Amino acid sequence: MSTTLCFDFGNTRRKVAVFRDAEIDKVLVLPDDSSGVINALLDEYRPSKTILSSVIEHNPEMETLLADRSKFHRLSHLTKLDFSTPVGKPETIGADRLALTAGAVRFYPKQHNLVIALGTCITYNFINKFRELVGGGISPGLEMRLKALNHYTAKLPVVEADSNVPLIGYDTRSNILSGVVLGMVYEMDGFIDEYRSKFDNFNVVLTGGDMVHLAPHLKNKIFADPDLIFKGLYAISEVNNP
Repeated sequence: MSTTLCFDFGNTRRKVAVFRDAEIDKVLVLPDDSSGVINALLDEYRPSKTILSSVIEHNPEMETLLADRSKFHRLSHLTKLDFSTPVGKPETIGADRLALTAGAVRFYPKQHNLVIALGTCITYNFINKFRELVGGGISPGLEMRLKALNHYTAKLPVVEADSNVPLIGYDTRSNILSGVVLGMVYEMDGFIDEYRSKFDNFNVVLTGGDMVHLAPHLKNKIFADPDLIFKGLYAISEVNNP
């Protein structure tokens, strides 16, 4: 049985998915990317292949360790991809968005896909039926919005995210949750409606850690795929780590 470690380093968390052959066995949240943590992972799982998607300044020694002990690939605009990126500056596309696109074209083929990723930021990623990552949008994520209300005001508190949100808030906490959570939902539904009005054979995939708080309130039909980025990373690894 072949083991592949797929690392996804975002602005909030560092995660790794352990694949046994082509199936996800588990997803781990790493405390950091120190050499000790990475070596411990390599000792425990002994992967034949590893791949890294990073949008942060990660520990540079990590790449050396992975390359020394596995077939390693760092996802970038130079990566071999089974889709195209017809934009002005492909080198500026985030590695996370490339991985999400790879997952979409493999698991939701032959249709227009809008992948909405709910992380530190919301990214709207439109991949057309011709396997082209056309573009999309970026807006503040859930935690960023909740913290901004506290940071830019004198008295509003930091409120923890919750999926139990009233339309009409009855105290400070519920007012904030109503404004932030439902505001994000109406934003996403608005984008989905606009895309759907322009494209037939249209599909929406929702992914990311804040999906649990937002998905229940969406009026539009979506596919929820929490592991889409890891599935995309695995598919990219298979091409770039033969």
